[in-house]
Amino acid sequence: MEIIIANKSHAGYAQIICDTIAESAQVRGTGIAKRTPEYVITKMENGNSVIALDGDAFAGFCYIEAWGHGKFVANSGLIVHPDFRNMGLAKKIKEAIFAHSRKKYPDAKVFGITTGLAVMKINSDLGYRPVTFSELTDDPTFWKGCQTCRNYDILQRTEQKMCLCTGMLYDPVAEEAKKKNIKNEEPQKTLNSKAFSRLKSIKQSLFLKKDAPLVPKGGIEKEKEK
Repeated sequence: MEIIIANKSHAGYAQIICDTIAESAQVRGTGIAKRTPEYVITKMENGNSVIALDGDAFAGFCYIEAWGHGKFVANSGLIVHPDFRNMGLAKKIKEAIFAHSRKKYPDAKVFGITTGLAVMKINSDLGYRPVTFSELTDDPTFWKGCQTCRNYDILQRTEQKMCLCTGMLYDPVAEEAKKKNIKNEEPQKTLNSKAFSRLKSIKQSLFLKKDAPLVPKGGIEKEKEK
């Protein structure tokens, strides 16, 4: 099994990718934006997708979409073929496309909307957090893609504020700040740890020596002179 950045040589898999995505949505009874083979091929040709292959057999796929002039990036169309499910492959594909997105668009916020609990768990492990739709891209082209979803009427009725999908966002600026805070806390933690260890050592030398007398009920007895 290998997960690689797809290119135009993988165009022959476009139809099965689209069919697998559509069939999966039908089985789950959830809404999903439809993809065409031509659209998937474009992602392959632009180096904006990853594909999982077991030899020549299609195993999984996911692609990148950039919105708002590259300020936002979405990892979309995550799918695993039924023959390769329950093997942890979805997580590996998502990790691969996430790393690829961060490399191509290092300053972009990475987001997604999904109804799948498994995808939410994977996103959370990668550092995404649940957000309202107002924190996602306002690019109308992105939301236009929801028109083929069976739940699009809900999105319309709520004026694009909510739907059955959950919005999730990875903010590189916030994550970098979090890492810096953790790093700044480490010296203090180390200092506190050393101070505690030294205090503990002093206490042990004073009170826990094997030949030290028992502490009387009325107070601490001085250590015997040698």
